[in-house]
Amino acid sequence: MGDRFYAEDDDFFVSNRGRKGGRNSGGGGSGGSSKKFTTFRNRKQQQQKHPRNQRDLPVSFNDNAGSSRGGGSGQGSSFPKHPPHLKGKAIGLYYASLSKKKKEAEGGKEKEKKAEKMEGGVTINISREMEDQIRSMLEQLPRYLGNSVEDQMPGSSHAESASVTTKYNHLPDSQFKKNFLRSLTETIDSKIERLLKTHSALERNPSKDKELKDRLLDKKENSKKYKTMYEARKKLPSFKMQESILDLVNKNQVVVISGETGCGKTTQVAQFILDDYIMRNEGSLCRILCTQPRRISATSVAERVASERDEQIGTVSVGYQIRLEKAVAPKQGSILYCTTGILLEWMQSDPSLADTSHIILDEIHERDTVSDFVITLLKDILPKRPDLKVILMSATLNADHFSRYFYNCPSLNIPGFTFPVEEFYLEDVIEMLRFQFPMSRKKWGQGENGNDFADVIGPHIRYLEKHRKYSRKTIEALRNPESEEINYELLSRLISYICQHKPDGAILVFLPGWEQISKLNTSLTGIDHFKSSMFNIIPLHSLMPTSVQKSVFDRPPKGVRKIILATNIAETSITIDDVVYVVDCGKIKMKNYDIKNNIQTLKPEWVSLANAKQRKGRAGRVKPGICYHLFSKGREMTLQDYPLPEMLRSRLDEVIIKIKMLQLGAASPFLDKVLNPPDPLAVTHSLELLRLMNVLDSSENLTPLGYNLGKLPVDPHTGKMLLMGALFSCVDPVCSVAASLSFKDAFMIPLGKEKEVDRIRMQLSNGSKSDLLLTGDVLMQWEMEVKNGNGGPFCWRNFLSQNTLNMLKDLKKQFVHHLHDMKFLETSNPFADASNVNSNNTSLVRAIICAGLYPNVAYLHKCRRIGSGRNVKKMTTPQDGRVVMHPKCVNDKETYFPSPFFVYHLKLKSASITLHDTTMVYPLPLLFFGEKIRYYQENGKEKVAVGKHLHFRCKHSIASIVLELREHMNRLLEYRASHPAVIPWEDRKHPHTTLLKAIVQLITYEDAGMIQIDSSDESDDDSDLVAMEEI
Repeated sequence: MGDRFYAEDDDFFVSNRGRKGGRNSGGGGSGGSSKKFTTFRNRKQQQQKHPRNQRDLPVSFNDNAGSSRGGGSGQGSSFPKHPPHLKGKAIGLYYASLSKKKKEAEGGKEKEKKAEKMEGGVTINISREMEDQIRSMLEQLPRYLGNSVEDQMPGSSHAESASVTTKYNHLPDSQFKKNFLRSLTETIDSKIERLLKTHSALERNPSKDKELKDRLLDKKENSKKYKTMYEARKKLPSFKMQESILDLVNKNQVVVISGETGCGKTTQVAQFILDDYIMRNEGSLCRILCTQPRRISATSVAERVASERDEQIGTVSVGYQIRLEKAVAPKQGSILYCTTGILLEWMQSDPSLADTSHIILDEIHERDTVSDFVITLLKDILPKRPDLKVILMSATLNADHFSRYFYNCPSLNIPGFTFPVEEFYLEDVIEMLRFQFPMSRKKWGQGENGNDFADVIGPHIRYLEKHRKYSRKTIEALRNPESEEINYELLSRLISYICQHKPDGAILVFLPGWEQISKLNTSLTGIDHFKSSMFNIIPLHSLMPTSVQKSVFDRPPKGVRKIILATNIAETSITIDDVVYVVDCGKIKMKNYDIKNNIQTLKPEWVSLANAKQRKGRAGRVKPGICYHLFSKGREMTLQDYPLPEMLRSRLDEVIIKIKMLQLGAASPFLDKVLNPPDPLAVTHSLELLRLMNVLDSSENLTPLGYNLGKLPVDPHTGKMLLMGALFSCVDPVCSVAASLSFKDAFMIPLGKEKEVDRIRMQLSNGSKSDLLLTGDVLMQWEMEVKNGNGGPFCWRNFLSQNTLNMLKDLKKQFVHHLHDMKFLETSNPFADASNVNSNNTSLVRAIICAGLYPNVAYLHKCRRIGSGRNVKKMTTPQDGRVVMHPKCVNDKETYFPSPFFVYHLKLKSASITLHDTTMVYPLPLLFFGEKIRYYQENGKEKVAVGKHLHFRCKHSIASIVLELREHMNRLLEYRASHPAVIPWEDRKHPHTTLLKAIVQLITYEDAGMIQIDSSDESDDDSDLVAMEEI
C-alpha cells in the first residue's frame, strides 16, 4: 500500500465504516474480526500519531499528501508554481489549462485509457472462515443446481442456435411458459384474428338504447343544470360546426380535427358523437375512448364533460382512467377519458379493441413518444377493424402532417377565438428601455453556436440599419453576442416597466428551468420596488410546494400585480385566466438524445415557432394582451416550426419492449413506419442495452426476464430492481426506491431555502451514500409517521410534499399488486413479513439497486476537500471519461467513500456530463449482477473481470466461489422468471433458499469491511482534480 494511507491496516475505505451508524443487519458478521482492518476510532488515533496540515487531510482514498497545487512549492506536482498575481478560482483554471495542454501533448489518449480507469486497485478479499462457510453451503445444493448451465442459458451459442420453440425445452411446462412461447411465435395479426373470434364487439341492445335515449331527453326537458350548461356549450366555436363534424366522422374511418385552444374540441366532439348515436337509437353501439397526454387533463376534462351532462362522474355516461385512479362508466353508451399510456396497456392485452367504437387521440401535435407509437399501431390495426373510427385532434399548426400519414384522410378546422395580442421583439425592448448589455468576451461570430450568431444576426442588423427604425445604440446592443443570453437585469427592468406603465393584469414570464426562475426571483426581490405588498411573485415549477403552484390561479386583490415565473408547463398544461402580459425569454430546456455519443442531453435551446405561438396566446385569453419576445426578429426567422418529436430525442428501450410485448416483430421495421422514424443508430444502442440486461436474446426475442419486465409499468432498470426485490424478499424498501424513480422527487425547494433543503437531505441520508436509499427511507419513515398521526409535521420539518408522498405510496402498492398478480409474492400487502425477510439488510438493498441500474457504473478516482471547504472529485465512466455528480446528489456533498464504485439512474450532458441519483456500491454486487465474469492472471496478479471495463484483484479460491454462485444464480433467475413463485425463506434446507442466503451473506460481509484499496494503481497527478464550480 502507498504511504498516503500511512499503513495497510489504516486503509480509509475500511476504517470509515464506523460512520455508517449500524445501518446493516444480517449475516456475515465475521467480517469485522479480520485484523487487517481497523475501526473509525482507531483511525482517529492514527491521525494523532501522524499529524498533517488540515488542508491535506486524507478525506478519501488516493489522497496525495505530497502534492501541492495552488500556493505551494510545486513539489509532488508535474506543473510549475502558478503566477503570483493569480487568486482563488483563477489558480484552479490555470492548472486545469496546463493539464489540458499536457494531455494534448501526450497524443490525446484519454479515450483509450477509459477502460483502465475503471480498474483502480480494488482487491476482493474474504477470510478463510467465510470462504469455508460459503463452500459448505454450496455443497448442500443438489447436483442439478451445480451443473454447468452455459449451454442452456439464454445468450449462449447453443441456446441462440436453437429454434424459438426448442430453446426453452429444458424448462418444465407451466402456464407462464405457454404464454411466453406464444408471445414469441404469434404475431399481432394472428392475435387480433384470434381475439376477434372469441371476443365479440359491441352488440346492439334495444333496451339499453331506449334507456339511454329516454335519459338524454329527460335532461333536455327537465334538468336546469343541463339546460344552463347547454346554453354555454352553444357559444363555443366547435358547437357551430356540430353537423359538419358528425358528417365527416360518419362517412370516414379516420379524420383529423384541428383547432386552437378554447374552441371546445376536447369537450364537445365526443359528446356530439355519443348524442348522435343515442338519438338514432344506437347508443349501445357507442363506446368512445378519448386520450389525453397528461393525467390532469384526463381527469379535469372528464369532470367538465360530466358536469355539462349533469352526471356524477363514472356513473352514467362519462368516466376517466389514469394510472392508480379510475371512475369508469358502463361500456355501452359512454365516453372514457384516459391517458395515452392507459390505451397502450389495453392494446397490449387486446390489440383488436373489440369493445370500442371510436378512439379520439387528442393533443397529438405534442408528439410524445406514446402518442406516436399508438398512431403507428392504429394504422396497422384499422384494416382489421373496419368498423373502428379514429379521430385525430391537433392544434392548427401541423394538422396536414397527420392527414398525409393516414393516406390524405379528410380534415376539418375549427376556428378559435382569442383577443388580439401585440408582439414586441428584442430590438423593441432594447429601444424602449435604452438597455445595453455588458461587454462580451466572445468575439463577433462566436455566439452560442459559433458562427451561427454572425450568420443570423448580421443580415438582420444590416436590414435594420437600412430602414433606420432603431437607434445606433440599439443596433450595437444587438451586435453584442450577450444579447442572446438570458439577462436578468433586462428581465427585471422589463417587468418594472410593465408594472409602472401598463394597466392591471398578471405578467407571465417563461424561463427554461428552476435555476433561471431562482435567479430572476432573487433579482426581483432585491429591488426595493418589488418588496412592496403590491406585488405577488409566484414561481411555478414542480419543485415548489403544491400550495404555491395552486396560488397562480387565484386573482390577486385590486391594486396587486401578480408576476408568475414559469417553465413551459404554462404553455399548454394550465390556463391562468388573468394573464395579460407575457415575457418570453425564447429558451426552453428539453431532454435530447445525442445518438453519436449515446447520451441524453439537457441544455437550454431556442423555442420553436409553435412554442412561441403558444406562449403569445397565453396573453389573449380574457382581453387584448402584449407579448414581449426577448429574441430578435432575425432569430425568429431561424426557429424550427415545431419541437422535435419526443421519439427522436429519447432512448428507445421501453419502446422496443412494448414492440415485443405487442408481438410486432423486429424493432427496426416497425419503427421505420412511425410518423418520423428514429435514427437506426438509436435503435441499435437500445437493442445493445436490452441484450446486455438479458431482456432480449441475440435473435432480438424476449427472454423470460424480458417478458416479465414487459408486464411492469416501469422502465427496464426499475422493473429488474422490483423483480430482484421480490426474489430476495426485501419488497418494502425496494418498492419505495422504485416508486421514487418512477415519479418525482418528494423534496420541495422553496426559493431561498436551497441550502437548508440540502442540509435536511444530508441529515436524512444518514451516511447511506445513496440518493435512492434516501428517497426510499424517507417514504418508509413518512408511512410510519402517518400511522402515528404525525405525517403532516414530518413533511413540514423536512420540506417534503405530502401529495407526492401519497402518490409514491400508491405507486408502491401498485408495484406490489403487479408482483402478486405475477405470482412473485404471496400477498399484495407491501408490509407483509413474508415479503420482507431481508428488508432491514441495507447492504442487500444497495446490491439490488446495483442489480437494477447496471451497467450504469461510474468509478471515483480521487476525492478531496480543499481549503475553501469545497469537495473536488475525479470520476469517470467507461463510455464518457470524465463525469460529475449533480449538485443535488447527497454524494456530491460527501467526502468519505468506503468503495470507489457508484451506480446511477440517469446521465445527462449539459455543460458537463452529470450523474443523477447515485448510489455507492461494493464490488461483489457488480460481480453477481453484472455482465459475464472471467478469472485471469496478469503480470503475476490474479484478477477477475466483469465485462470489458471492471477489473478486480481476486484470489483464485475466492473467484471460483463467486463464479459458482453466479452460475447457480443464473439458473435460478431463469427458472424463477419462467416459474414465478415465492422463495420459501422459512425452509432453511430448500436449495433456492440456501443459494440466496449464501449470496446475501457474502454481500453483507463485504459491506461490513472486506474491501481493500491499493493506491499504487492510481496516478499521483492531481492536476485534473477540478471543483464542481469550475466545471
